[in-house]
Amino acid sequence: MALDFTLVQLRYFQEVARRENMTEAAKQLNVTQSAISTSMAQLERTIGLDLFIRQKNRSVVLSPAGKRFLAEVTGFLEASEALGETAQGLSRSLSGSLTVGVFSPIAPTRLPLIHDEFAKRYPDVQVTYLEADLEELQRAVKAGDCDLALTYMLGPTGRFDTFLLDIVEPHVLVSRNHRFANGGKPKPVHLRELADEDYIQLDLPFSRQYYDELFRIAGVEPKTRHSFSGYETLRSFVAMGHGYSLLSQSVSSGTYIGLQTVDVPLLDDFPSIDLAVIWPSGVRLNRRGKAFCEVSRAVLGAASSD
Repeated sequence: MALDFTLVQLRYFQEVARRENMTEAAKQLNVTQSAISTSMAQLERTIGLDLFIRQKNRSVVLSPAGKRFLAEVTGFLEASEALGETAQGLSRSLSGSLTVGVFSPIAPTRLPLIHDEFAKRYPDVQVTYLEADLEELQRAVKAGDCDLALTYMLGPTGRFDTFLLDIVEPHVLVSRNHRFANGGKPKPVHLRELADEDYIQLDLPFSRQYYDELFRIAGVEPKTRHSFSGYETLRSFVAMGHGYSLLSQSVSSGTYIGLQTVDVPLLDDFPSIDLAVIWPSGVRLNRRGKAFCEVSRAVLGAASSD
């Protein structure tokens, strides 16, 4: 005999399991808390299992049976979504919504190009973007606040499946008047050659640790003069001649203050960074997400060959 539960109840259950709080799940789903509570009670009665352990502070945790049930529900909901897409003909014309996270420093330079091409190919897909640092992006992807994220592969990335887009090499950023700028046509240098100069640090989670590791490999103790979380603030300070910086992304030499910077290649054998699209490990990407990955690779590949 078939059990009488609904897809809506299963989706509510999945969100409560993610948030471990019915109130937060209700906010995310834009429904009332009573609707969530009632649905969960009905679902537990229908299947004859206690899925949650209720806490005094109104939070909930999955029971052992709830954990096993969640694993089955996740696959079932993914399959139901794929079935719905097929039924709607989305294999020929994509529609629906997609939420994409993007690492703040790369958003201004890479995202507009990707979005423009994606909108041309799939005009019926409504895309929403979440711009954040690496740590916040990983949290948002795991929490389901975005379907996927365009980001650097730094930090605890083993929890995610990935679609590789590009490999990025670190470089030194200096002002136009710096001795290594060479009129805008710089020659590669070793990081140790700047050891006596002031360093301007990009102070973002995971990014900071990556650049610290480069200094460690080079055997250099940086003379940190300024530390900024704002990418363009850092570039403007470098352009003014207040110090050099280490970055991974090459952008236009112009800054908001009208002065220019120069990217200086490095001779050191430093680890590169993968630029990729990520999503939770074990979760099957829907067709909109797959399309975004393919468009991103096509756009960035074309840009790198120009």
